[in-house]
Amino acid sequence: MSYFTYILREICKVEDMKKTVQLIITFLSALWFIQSPALSEETIIKSHGVSTYGDLKYGPDFKHLDYVNPNAPKGGTYTTPALGTFDSMHPYTIKGKGGHITIVFFEDLMTSVADDPDALYGLLAETIEYPESRQWAIFNLRPEARFSDGSEVTADDIVFTFNILLEKGIPSLRKVFADIIKVEALEKHRVKFTFREGAATRGLPKLAASMPAFSRKHWEGKDFSESTLVPGLGSGPYVLDKIDVGRSIVLKRDPNYWGKDLPINKGRNNFDYIREEYYGDANAAFEAFKAGTILSRVEGESQKWATGYNFPAVEKGWVKREEIPDGALPVSSGFYFNLRKEKFKDIRVRKAVSEMFNFEWSNNTLFHGYYNRLDSFWENSALEATDLPSAEEIAILEPYKEYFPNTLLSEPAVIQPVSGKRQIDRKRLRTANKLLDEAGWQLENGIRVKNGEQLTIEFMLASDIAERFINPYIENLRKIGIKAAVKTIDVTQFVERRNKHDYDILTTRHETSLVPDVSLYQWFGSGSADVPSRNFTGIKNPGVDALIDKALAAKNHEEMTITIKALDRGLRSLHIMVPRWYNANHWVAYWDVYGRPETIPPYALGFSDFWWWDQEKADKLKAAGARININRSGE
Repeated sequence: MSYFTYILREICKVEDMKKTVQLIITFLSALWFIQSPALSEETIIKSHGVSTYGDLKYGPDFKHLDYVNPNAPKGGTYTTPALGTFDSMHPYTIKGKGGHITIVFFEDLMTSVADDPDALYGLLAETIEYPESRQWAIFNLRPEARFSDGSEVTADDIVFTFNILLEKGIPSLRKVFADIIKVEALEKHRVKFTFREGAATRGLPKLAASMPAFSRKHWEGKDFSESTLVPGLGSGPYVLDKIDVGRSIVLKRDPNYWGKDLPINKGRNNFDYIREEYYGDANAAFEAFKAGTILSRVEGESQKWATGYNFPAVEKGWVKREEIPDGALPVSSGFYFNLRKEKFKDIRVRKAVSEMFNFEWSNNTLFHGYYNRLDSFWENSALEATDLPSAEEIAILEPYKEYFPNTLLSEPAVIQPVSGKRQIDRKRLRTANKLLDEAGWQLENGIRVKNGEQLTIEFMLASDIAERFINPYIENLRKIGIKAAVKTIDVTQFVERRNKHDYDILTTRHETSLVPDVSLYQWFGSGSADVPSRNFTGIKNPGVDALIDKALAAKNHEEMTITIKALDRGLRSLHIMVPRWYNANHWVAYWDVYGRPETIPPYALGFSDFWWWDQEKADKLKAAGARININRSGE
């Protein structure tokens, strides 16, 4: 007997009108489904994980991640420094300055791992379902998932989360979520995301899987857009222990954490406490590490790494130093032009400024030769544009060539000028002067002037540490008539001015990924240029927007690679930043109280994730006379 015959017979047998209506609806729905080719013929995929192109390293029955110690002991305190201050425990609003680790309270539907960069695996959601077209995604929540107060995580909470982020969350998220047109609760533990018709859906199930879970009940009667020192109710492995506003945040491991026995969490979340201490500048943070107040740090300064670790605790072996290979894409650091400023709209001005940064001299003189020069936004990867564009790249770029310099398709991908061993490279000096002359900035009494306005540039910094490599750059810029200066302000002012786009050049960094996602819109999309976002340069380029669209619509890895190469080539041709350098290793220093897996995975250092406290080592240091703060709550 067919399903439809069965339904019809049931309708005829039932005398109860309500049940009859229900059966009729069921029959008509099923009939519509079977007669709809798009639905009846499309395969529905159900999986424990999701990736952009379908590949997953871990199968559905994995016991634990390969890189963790599944028997890692629990206990102790992980301490980490942060610069600046905080006045909020709410990381999803632009009001106030949220503590760096406040996002730890919340879990996503699915989570990333450190050895499979394109994949997300089930966390709050046990499985995901989606059609081959990826036009929608359904998540089956784990019935055992709980918020830290013991209440269930339900589909209704996920619907609430999406809606409140759109209505009152960080403004740039509206662009990120633009292709999600509806989120609906199908059942108590089953939630569906529907994507915009015509959108590039390849990466949208992953985007949906990254949705955090907020408790609808917790936020009732509260304004989500306002800053608050009361953290939102989350489902994560840590809850708030205590805060000292502006100075420290202490989290404690939740002994009742619902997900502690999941395979994805085995060997992870090992510390009883996580303590984040705030300091006014990097030097103060380093002194706290030397004193044993902070027990670990990832060093970011070559000068300090080369010469600063000669204090007694290092000499006695109490502090360990390691250079651990970093397999992730290099972080793109640089000097970001604010293209919203009229003086930077002329590419010749931006190129002239770039010419005067002497990386080779800086690296040898200031950085002990540790660094490599950045050229690409996807440096040292298969996504980096090189040499002349291939025929495939040309085909992608041809429709948008009007939005880029006319040399885009005829010259090799832009690489930064190579300078000599002296601080001032005469060839670079001549090139820069010529560019400014062509741009109409004439030299008058040693200063570049155009229409009565001097060419001034201010570099905005949040720490005076960067001054040692920016000051020589400023000296070089003054040689070509630019009235250049540096402005160092505290972190709070820095963030405020950055959000208001009140700067000439921003000294900062950003991250891309090996499998690009919608964050490209935040970094480079026109829709994020005029709101507080990661689009530091304010770039608004229809060609770039179109290339981002194409990259996210790529049907396979090969198509994505070619498109990102084209995007990289286009971005570099615009000279929107002066790239600086990258380090191929993590420089890690820590008091010898921690244990870690023998092999660190390629895409994450994982200090607070899968390292652990070694009580035997801590006792040994204490017995030897080391004065370190090993109190569990950081007191």
